[in-house]
Amino acid sequence: MSRYFTEDHEWIEVNGSVATVGITDYAQEQLGDVVFVEVPESGKELTKGDDAAVVESVKAASDVYAPVSGKVNGGNAALADDPSLINTDPEGEGWFFKLDLSDAGQLDGLMDDAAYKEFVASL
Repeated sequence: MSRYFTEDHEWIEVNGSVATVGITDYAQEQLGDVVFVEVPESGKELTKGDDAAVVESVKAASDVYAPVSGKVNGGNAALADDPSLINTDPEGEGWFFKLDLSDAGQLDGLMDDAAYKEFVASL
């Protein structure tokens, strides 16, 4: 599995042609306590950069963008009952959705772990 990051603080973990998408620990720290999450419906076609999900916290509401293009094959149903998973385990159980990649070449424009850490340190 390979993990990539965007400048909008999404992470994407790729296993074969299936990608799992969530927000980074940095992003959840900026949001504060998450109180509501809306994930995309299965079957929805997303183009890189599209609004894919919504996360609301006590501080703000924010969109989660599609880091790559693909077709949603499932959302994290656990977030409806327990949106705080995003605060407690943002890069694990707090994932937002999974999608089938339509263009794996788009991964080339994303950051690896070291580049993302450097990017966050510069903020």
